[in-house]
Amino acid sequence: MWLVTTSLAAAGATIGNFVLPKDYKLGFLALMLWGAAAMILIDHILGYEGGAFLEKTTDGMIGNSVVLGIVMLAPVFIIWGISVLIANLKRR
Repeated sequence: MWLVTTSLAAAGATIGNFVLPKDYKLGFLALMLWGAAAMILIDHILGYEGGAFLEKTTDGMIGNSVVLGIVMLAPVFIIWGISVLIANLKRR
């Protein structure tokens, strides 16, 4: 499900890029999210051993895959926020 979570966030950022002002640098956010979604998709394809392609549970520290997807998005949003902050500071 972290593939779905990342893909939905990427689609939202892409739509926001066309609707919202360019000051938010949503194109950069969308690029990072689509890159992450592509990497997760490749990981799923290469590691597929039969059974469910999108699992709802994980074997790691975070058992819920939706929560894992949100946790995986946090660094992307932090990096994007820092880049927007730096761009706004340079503009002043």
